[in-house]
Amino acid sequence: MGSETTPELLVVDFNNPEMKPGSNSWSSASKNIREAFENHGCFVALYDKISPQLHKSFLKATADAFNLPVQTKIRNINEKPYHGHIAQIPMAPRHEALGIDYADTLEGAQSFTTLMWPQGNQSFCETMMSFAKTVAELDKMVVAMLFESYGVEKHTKSYGDATTYLLRLMKYGVPDEGENTLGLPPHSDKSFITILYQNHISGLQTRARDGQWINVQFPPASFVVMAGDACKAWSNDRVLSPIHKVTMDSEGKETRYTAGLFTFVTKTVEVPEELVDGQHPLKFKPFLHMDLLKFYETEQGRRSQNLLQDFCGV
Repeated sequence: MGSETTPELLVVDFNNPEMKPGSNSWSSASKNIREAFENHGCFVALYDKISPQLHKSFLKATADAFNLPVQTKIRNINEKPYHGHIAQIPMAPRHEALGIDYADTLEGAQSFTTLMWPQGNQSFCETMMSFAKTVAELDKMVVAMLFESYGVEKHTKSYGDATTYLLRLMKYGVPDEGENTLGLPPHSDKSFITILYQNHISGLQTRARDGQWINVQFPPASFVVMAGDACKAWSNDRVLSPIHKVTMDSEGKETRYTAGLFTFVTKTVEVPEELVDGQHPLKFKPFLHMDLLKFYETEQGRRSQNLLQDFCGV
């Protein structure tokens, strides 16, 4: 069993005014981010673009959405797997999620808002879109830095143009005494990149490549940036898509609200030729991102101990 106190995750200060493309700060951070993705699969980003007012409005809007009647929330249906309302997971009965597809666009935010509030809720719509657009800018920087660090920056624009954003709002209720404290079972994300944000209630744990579990701390105005299975495949198995879970404190009294901005790619995900060599033979065949989610939804996918290998392994 690994220690739950070490190692610590890399912290990158995106508020540094010198963090500009081409600068030494950018190049140094790019290298550090690549190494963090390879060893831990994630890192902490200090990013103060979410103002205190937006933070407060976002958490209130999130709570308002979950306080809607169940018959309203179950309207949140999406043909894409795991993009809509999720609840009543047997292993995590206190977990619930709502998905806002294309949340960084007015059309996406408005579509979800109208579904939940047919009479309208402009404040909710504006809050969610503003939050998603702001966090999407962080994603764009991270992807640019990762691609540049691998020497494949020529692919950055095509991936950026093909990226869509799912904003998943998540609620973790306080477990009753004696109830399972697992807020969300161990899993890896199927996204390309996931960016997580939360209120002041902790609970996220992630497993490093060496098997050690890390209790993730969110400093003020910070996000956890995590690689998903699609990024692992794209990198030819260099990047770790970390197993992570949420554990709730049964003695706690407050609900944990979090948000994840999940990126999905509409173009074919394939390993750049620059990342294939004698030491790193090709491990994964090209695939469509949504096909990975659909495979994960099948019985074979759910039972798989090595999802990428079973889905698209060479």
